[in-house]
Amino acid sequence: MHTTHTRAFVAAAVGLGLVTLSACSSSPSSSDGGAGSKTVTLVSHDSWAVSKNVLKDFEKRSGYQVRVLKDGDAGQAVNKAILTKDNPQGDVFFGVDNTLLSRALDNGLFQPYTAKGLGTVGTAYQLDAAKHRVTPIDYGDICVNYDKAYFSKHKLTPPTSYADLVEPQYKNLLVTENASTSSPGLGFLLGSAAQYGDGGWPDYWKKLKANGVKVVDGWEQAYNEEFSGSAGGRKAGGDRPLVVSYASSPPAEVIYADPKPSTAPTGVATGTCFRQIEFAGLLSNARNTEGGKALIDFLVSKEFQEDMPLNMFVYPVVKGAAVPAEFTEYGPAAKDPETMAPDRIAANRDQWVKTWTSLVLR
Repeated sequence: MHTTHTRAFVAAAVGLGLVTLSACSSSPSSSDGGAGSKTVTLVSHDSWAVSKNVLKDFEKRSGYQVRVLKDGDAGQAVNKAILTKDNPQGDVFFGVDNTLLSRALDNGLFQPYTAKGLGTVGTAYQLDAAKHRVTPIDYGDICVNYDKAYFSKHKLTPPTSYADLVEPQYKNLLVTENASTSSPGLGFLLGSAAQYGDGGWPDYWKKLKANGVKVVDGWEQAYNEEFSGSAGGRKAGGDRPLVVSYASSPPAEVIYADPKPSTAPTGVATGTCFRQIEFAGLLSNARNTEGGKALIDFLVSKEFQEDMPLNMFVYPVVKGAAVPAEFTEYGPAAKDPETMAPDRIAANRDQWVKTWTSLVLR
């Protein structure tokens, strides 16, 4: 499972030499944490990022020093946190999304905590509102992106929906990620299941396969090697003008380009989007629970929420938090994305992935 949301774009940009991520880990103190400790440890995926001044401001106000433990991609980090839940590596876990939420909750990974400021978080994002074991932090949309130059050159209208992708004019144009190893790949599968229902999505994927969909292991390969519209893909000679990525990938293509183009070179097929919501939680056996609570409060503060988009390329969940102009212009959130309740994901995810694998990869 690769890292969720467009945080992955930032990680890939580092590899291309386009951007340097803000440092996000303070020097750990001599203490390993515990009641009364002034060190609080955040466990997350590899692409966690925050501006130095924003983190330092929290540390100064709270009196806590934040230590960040990056633990692989999102799926790997969640699984490791579950395996170590009796003796956790930290106090707060950030990075579980709605596609994996049920796995974390069913395994008792988090203890209840109602964050200060939770009232400013949109109710649509509060998927554990009855128990408050997790706090919503951000959201993003997995969507098919298209290479504007390709479609202009070939005088072809870009697709706008799931149904369009199986039409003959788009044969051999789409690359997606493996649903069993990639978060956007899984999100695209869940979006198709939400669109076509339990009985309809396998037939849809049969049509996609017949129409030449290409499947690769993860987002970075799909977007930065196979996709002809990205800076990385152009450099690598990618020849697929359609890719499963994120609604916020087009503004990233503008922000990290040198020189910056006047318009984004890529667009979004807005009828192919699946909404992801990402959460943080106080780990069940956290040693520094008070520090963990303060850290979660910080994650839903307006200061952090407004800092987050340009660091992790996700959208804030707090009402009234400002979104960068580049997002509004080049990568607005989907107006009507596909969604799926966590309990439905929990009941079907493993079997759907197994069925998808047998249909598409064999």
